[in-house]
Amino acid sequence: MPLKTKFCIVLLAIAVAGAGYALAQALDAATQARIARFEKGPATINVSRYPSVIQADYEVFTQKCSQCHKLSRPINSDYALPSEWSRYVHRMMSKPGSGIDGSNGKKIYEFLVYDSSVRKKAMVDAKLASSADKAAEEAKIKEVHDKYDH
Repeated sequence: MPLKTKFCIVLLAIAVAGAGYALAQALDAATQARIARFEKGPATINVSRYPSVIQADYEVFTQKCSQCHKLSRPINSDYALPSEWSRYVHRMMSKPGSGIDGSNGKKIYEFLVYDSSVRKKAMVDAKLASSADKAAEEAKIKEVHDKYDH
């Protein structure tokens, strides 16, 4: 391949990358505002009335999730349904250096589902009312509660 062609390909790649960066920055403004709103809330949860295993899962959540972002972000987020938490946890597991393996991911997911069903009950109910997969979401919440509520 002639040097001029290689040079043009490199310039095109830089231009495409630059355009992608600019687009990401435009999207980032909205995302950053949303994140800032979540991060203004409390960074801890009183889990003293939760089952002991869920309390232990909360510790995994605090240890793993605080490595990459403020805990107030997921605590105050508008995620509440099991499907939302599943997507979120899987996305975090795929981040390089997250240190969240399958076992820890399951503990974090179960804590978040349990906590949302208690602390964010009104939000869960509102989302369930308009959910196309209401029965599946309710079944996942029930599964977590049945596993830990005694």
